[in-house]
Amino acid sequence: MTVSRLARVLRRRAAAGIPVLCAVAVLAACQNEPAPPPEPEASFDEAAWREEVEAWHAERIERLRSEDGWLSLVGLHWLPEGDSRLGSEPMADVVLPPSAPATVGTLTRQGQTVSLDLAPGVEATAGGEPLPGGPLASDAGDAGPTVVQIDGLRLQVLDRDGRMALRVKDAASPTRQEFTGIERYPVDPAWRVVGRLEPYETPKQIEVDDVTGGKQQGTVPGALVVELGGETHRLEPLGEGDALFLIFADETNGDGTYGAGRYLYTELPGPDGRVVVDFNRAYNPPCAFTPYATCPLPPPQNRLPVAVTAGEKDYHGPGAHPAGTRE
Repeated sequence: MTVSRLARVLRRRAAAGIPVLCAVAVLAACQNEPAPPPEPEASFDEAAWREEVEAWHAERIERLRSEDGWLSLVGLHWLPEGDSRLGSEPMADVVLPPSAPATVGTLTRQGQTVSLDLAPGVEATAGGEPLPGGPLASDAGDAGPTVVQIDGLRLQVLDRDGRMALRVKDAASPTRQEFTGIERYPVDPAWRVVGRLEPYETPKQIEVDDVTGGKQQGTVPGALVVELGGETHRLEPLGEGDALFLIFADETNGDGTYGAGRYLYTELPGPDGRVVVDFNRAYNPPCAFTPYATCPLPPPQNRLPVAVTAGEKDYHGPGAHPAGTRE
């Protein structure tokens, strides 16, 4: 699975990961010359902008609190080739939360194909319809994964560059039930920066490390040029359909913000190449809340030598997972 595909998942649910690149690829392919510096914005309604930022944050919190949000993530099980017994009993190969039946069935992996054979008497659904078992789509496909529901549990297959895993979410997760919110820096228009995208003649393919020790593939349409702290910085966002996805680090990481960096989406640039980069919308990756996420990490070129005192602060609530540690 590519970073960009994972990013789409994060964007739906987070934020919060399909074709890696759509409109951005067209933009990059059609523009061989660097975009000129953007003109100043004709107008900026600060009051309306503040309302937009607050509404965005409220939606972000609501997605986290949802039954299948990142706060419900309770398990990540890497699947070997062959059969894996699935259930809540301690001797199962994949041990599920106590709310699951003692024996749910068997997962069978053959390469990048995973099938489920349910035990007698176990009822499951997918998409609101009864699921008798059979092949399960992973999150690598454009249509997304098969989400298997058994009572309050949700199971889905992940594909991380050929490594297959079962993700488990539990609506009764204490992290979800006890969540009280995320601290933020004060909303500040100084961190709403107008930058520009300088498209590469050919979109650049990169590998991004993730918290599991693996590598994920991504496509960079061009350099995102921003002015911060009186200096010019060139960042590399990933093309994500109708947006740019920035995985970045800065000097606040580990001292106010999450140690492994933060995420940020921007809209695609206009004809003049201008991009509004609003760091007030910088948010924590899912691995801030759980050890069971597969978050991509900031590449070296996206490590800013400035303190970005905007957006979400480090999370210290129930289920908080310090950066740099794995269970």
